[in-house]
Order: sequence, then structure tokens, then C-alpha cells
Amino acid sequence: MDGRSIDIKQMQFEKLKEHFPEVINEGKIDWEKLKATLGEDIYFSNERYVLNWAGKSEAFKVLQSPTTATLAPVKEESVNFNNTGHIFIEGENLEVLKVLQKSYYGKVKMIYIDPPYNTGNDHFIYPDRFSESKGDYLKRVGEKDEEGYLTREGMYRKNSRDSGHYHSNWLNMMYPRLFLARNLLKDDGVIFISIDDNEVHNLRLLMNEIFGEENFVAQFIWKRRQNVDSRSKNGASVDHEYLICYRKTENGVIRGAEKDLNKYSNPDNDPRGDWMSADMTGLATKDQRPNLHYDLINPKTGKTYKCPPTGWRYEPQRMKELITNKEIIFPRNSDGRPRRKKFQKDLESEFTGFSTVLQTVFNTQGTREVRTIFEEKEFFDFPKPKDLIKLIVQQGTSSNPENEIVLDFFTGSGTTAHAVLELNKEESTNRRYVCVQLPEECDTKGEAYLAGYKNIADLAKERIRRVIRNIENEREAEKKEKAGKLAFDDENESAQVDLGFKVFKLQPSNFKIWRGSQFENGEQLAKQLEAFTDPTKEGSEEENILYELLLKSGFDLNSKIEHKGDVYLINGNEMIVALTKMSEADVKEIISLKPDKSVLHWINCLHEMTN
Repeated sequence: MDGRSIDIKQMQFEKLKEHFPEVINEGKIDWEKLKATLGEDIYFSNERYVLNWAGKSEAFKVLQSPTTATLAPVKEESVNFNNTGHIFIEGENLEVLKVLQKSYYGKVKMIYIDPPYNTGNDHFIYPDRFSESKGDYLKRVGEKDEEGYLTREGMYRKNSRDSGHYHSNWLNMMYPRLFLARNLLKDDGVIFISIDDNEVHNLRLLMNEIFGEENFVAQFIWKRRQNVDSRSKNGASVDHEYLICYRKTENGVIRGAEKDLNKYSNPDNDPRGDWMSADMTGLATKDQRPNLHYDLINPKTGKTYKCPPTGWRYEPQRMKELITNKEIIFPRNSDGRPRRKKFQKDLESEFTGFSTVLQTVFNTQGTREVRTIFEEKEFFDFPKPKDLIKLIVQQGTSSNPENEIVLDFFTGSGTTAHAVLELNKEESTNRRYVCVQLPEECDTKGEAYLAGYKNIADLAKERIRRVIRNIENEREAEKKEKAGKLAFDDENESAQVDLGFKVFKLQPSNFKIWRGSQFENGEQLAKQLEAFTDPTKEGSEEENILYELLLKSGFDLNSKIEHKGDVYLINGNEMIVALTKMSEADVKEIISLKPDKSVLHWINCLHEMTN
């Protein structure tokens, strides 16, 4: 009881909502829909089938705004930095996706993300202040506390159901990220997105707009709950979530489920190898396919086998060829039905259709896994189980996935990295992950914060380190068990499993940004020119500058870097970078290598050559 009188406006609104729910959109009255519902003569302008929402044009502006940011290597937080192909990037994922556009365009085989589900309680970044400039937006999402960690107040907005733009805010967050993600996929690449009932309908429409309705692969249903929810307020126990799968082009296919090859054997020592008995009955009536309806005679015994009601699968001439090739199995009893030998060697693929109903692992497993890794501490809420992600990674990558890239830009607890590492170990393959996670501040009252972990990115990195240690310990145990046995080749095993990851952090460019539109007179221009005598910012580290040049020249973060004298060789002679002085010998070396590209710090180079 708050002492206030009845809110007449709200009361009338609730009545309207009760009787005409179709005219309420995100807590507001859609006046055009109301008029149409009441039968008034109304014209909807620009009628077409389209997904539209408040702020969509601003989402495009956010998408199209370029970034000058870069990624800086952090070797002290990495594992086996110089010999690993795995990448962990700490930073706001929209800016990171922009940074990766040039160097990873069309290189990613599979994307998996587990974004906010928009439950009404989750926080995420979205451009809710549509009047603010790009600079203001970046300043807001870059707010940090005294220790340098991104603050929830600056970085996040809680998207409450009471918001007038509840669904729109979520769409504004997702649209630019999914658009940029599509650019990174290979032509045969696929993307999987975890989602629940809150936004699955909007996500499908959003993906149709970005990827094209024709590139929808499937909507998988994952039974995540093992036991029914007895706390349900409406009587329904929601036991499932979804995995939406799209491909970039028609070349993208998922792998499929493995066929059961145990059905194949060779009891009669057929020189053509293992075979199985296959049904030969057809699917058409005599009226539909009269040429498939005939009695079949065993040429050796003369026994006649009556035509089944739906005919045979093969017409007489083809059936004759199969009999000649000894591919038809005639039963001893004429009441039986002949079948065909189907040879394993003739299989076009070892895979069949992958069921859209997934019920192999439950959400509680993910919670147990993280507890085990972090010594029974409750650091994450409802992390995805690694076996589910392993299954999805298998489907999204090829049967020979060497160096194929798996991207996750909502990394969270690091389950995707965990799944890829284990899958590589089990299959002796070498998929590479690129994981992106915002340094989201941990709840100051939570177990993770009290244990010394200030943000989610640090937790994810620590999980990956512990997974790597566990795999190394398992390998050491195997070595001891197989000590002295020729069957264990440690050197070969080591080459097959990449146990490491490079850490990079999003940071502003190492180069000064030219602000040409700000000059009001020649004096200001002269000062700017003087300031750009050296284009690098004061305090920029050489290695950071090198990686920024790599990214902005289209080279990925795993490019081979050789430091030879005073120059860097990138992937042999694909590019040569000189950031400090260059001797005459260095110049001759560059000329002899005939690089495709060369980047020189011209002030230092000019100074060295004139002296």
C-alpha cells in the first residue's frame, strides 16, 4: 500500500492489453495495429515482410563505424605462446570482431556462441542512447575502476522487461555482432547459437535477414534438464533450450551422425569385402510405377518370389544386373523376400543424418565440470557442459579438421576452449580456437571474486590453464604406464596435441590518429604535422606495434614471425617489417628477399641511412 490513488491511465492500458494483446508491442500501444483491429480503414506504409525494431538504423551505424583499436600480446598470461595456434582475446566483442575483419575474413570454419538470453535480468552492451556519438559510446563502454577493470555501470545496461525497448535492445546488441561474424566464416562455414524461448523467434528472423532464409540448417532442441521443474508457476516444466544453426553459403553442411558399421560383415568371404543385407522393396503402387511391379525368379533354383504390394526398388534390367553380379540374396523359402548385398566400400559417406533432438548430456554436468576444475568452488551459473559443445564442434568442423578455426565471441566460462582441447586429444586432430571474452567484473560478493578472480576473462583463462595441466598429467600417466613399450611414441603424440594458448588484449591503437576535420587555421595544422613527425604514440612497445601492423595488413595472429637482425620476417618473405634502425646490410637483405609487402618506420630508417 503506497498511499496513492488508482492510476486511471495504467488501469485503462491493462484493460486494453487484456482484450487486445496484439496491439501491445514492447509495453507500448501500436496505434496502427489498434486502428486495424477496430476495423478502421488504414494503410500500412511500405508493406513487406521484414523484421523491424526501435533503433535498427542505429545498430547499422554502430556496425559501420570503423575502429582503430588493436590487439596486444600478453605473454605472461599465455601458455606456450610461441608454439600454439589457440587464441584467447580479452576485450569487448564488437570491437574485437571489427579488429579481426581484415586478418580473419573468410577463415573461420565454425562459430559457436552462447549469448545473453534476454531473460529480463541479464546485463549486456547495447546502444541505448541513440543520440550519443561513436566517441561517447566508446568512452562509456571503456569506463574502468581504479584497478583498471571495466565497470558494470559503464559497460553494461540491465535489460529489464519493464523497458520500453526490451526486445529491441537485445536485437540492437546482436545484429552488428552477427553481421560481422558472418564475414569471418568460410564459404562452407556454419554458426551455432544457443538460445531459449525468450528470443528464439526474433533470432530466427534476425538470422534470416543476415544469413538468408535459404541458409537455415536446423533448429536443434537440447534437453538440458534431467528432472522436471517442480517450481513452475504455470504448470509447464521447460526442460529444453535451442541451438540455431545457419551456414554462410549452400556449401556449408554439418558432418552428420556416424553410421553403424557394425552391421557390416563378410560371412561368405566375398572378395568385395564387408556387406550388409538391405531391403529392396519400393514405395510406389502399381498404378504409380507399373515397371517396378513384377515377380522375381531365382535363376539357379527357378523359385518365384511374388512382388511386394509397393513393388521393387529396381526396374527389371537393373535387377538383372544385380543378380548377375551376385548382389541379390535369395531366401531358401519362396515365402521370404529377396534382399540386396550392400557393400561397405560403396558407401558415399560414413555419416548419416544428425538428429535435431539432443538429449545426450544435461546442464548439471557443466556445473559439475567447473566445480571439479576449481576445487568445488561455485564460480559460474549454469555453464554449458563440454560434451554438448564437443558434439557441436564435431558437427561444425570437417572430418579432417587440421587447423580449422572455431570461434566463440561470448566465451563465458571457457567451455568451447575446453571442448576443442579434449576433442583434439581424443581424435589426434588440430582444430584451433579463437575465444573472445569481455573482462566483465565478477560479483564482489561471489566466490570467484573472494578467491581472487576480478573478472570473467581471468576465470576463463584459468580454466583453460587447468584443463591443459590435466591433459598433460594424463599424458604423463600414460607415459609411465607404457614405459618401455614401442607402442608409445611420445614425440609423435606431442606433435598431435596443441597444449597452449596466446592471450591478446584489446587496446587503443599504437599510432596517433589524424584528426583532419578539427583544423580551424594553418597554425593548428602545423602543430598537428609536427606532432606526427613520429606517428607512434609515446610509450608504445615494439611488439605491440608489430602485431597491430600484422592485423591491419591482413595477417592473422598465428603468422610466423622471425626476428632477423633489425627486421621482422612475416611468413617467410610475405612481409618485412622494420621498426627501428636499418643498416645497409638490412636493406640489401630486404631487396634480396623480394617481399610482397614491406613496412618501415621511415623516421628511424631515414636517420640511419643518412648517417
